[in-house]
Amino acid sequence: MTDARHLIETIRNELKPVEEAIVGHRYLEALRTGHVPQQAFRIFAGQQYHIIASDLRSIALLVARHDNLVSRPYLLGLLQGENTAFETLAKFARALGMSDTDLRSSEPIPSAFAYSAFVAWLGLYGSDAELAAAFTANFAAWGANCGQMGSALKTQYGIKSDAVAFFDLFANLAAVDGTALAVIQHGLDRGVPPILLERAACLMQGYELMFWDSMAEAAGV
Repeated sequence: MTDARHLIETIRNELKPVEEAIVGHRYLEALRTGHVPQQAFRIFAGQQYHIIASDLRSIALLVARHDNLVSRPYLLGLLQGENTAFETLAKFARALGMSDTDLRSSEPIPSAFAYSAFVAWLGLYGSDAELAAAFTANFAAWGANCGQMGSALKTQYGIKSDAVAFFDLFANLAAVDGTALAVIQHGLDRGVPPILLERAACLMQGYELMFWDSMAEAAGV
């Protein structure tokens, strides 16, 4: 029988080079030195608006598909987290002079939205265990980058702390969540092949890297 914790440790070790590329991305280096133009933050906010709006529906679909499984509390927790992210993103957008209409009318960048397209695929075709494995592999890098970005926005760009609550929210994510591990273990125990969990995590990290690449390209750094 495959152990969830051991599987996640193996996956994260295999994906270490990708995680390092995400955390050490040139976009973050440009932020720390104040070389990202402030206009680019409006692009970031618009992309996150579309990503979160999509992820909310995708996770809700998994709740509907797996409502009788032990993953329900985990999935509902993800939904609550995404809803809070929506609320804090609005504060960041307002600090940039963006209205709700500005967020809605921003155009998704294909390479930035690919992450959410995959989450939607998991919501429709995948399992709760695959989603949990993908998010568990991804959250450490995403959280680290949010921490770096939130700090830079305050120190280099003078944006007030309450306006960067979006980044603080994700910066405090646990690298490995026991609830997520229980969902993964339950999936393995009921026959979800480990290779599918590995594949989901690999794709998620690849799409995460694409997101930061797209942000750097849009910012011209």
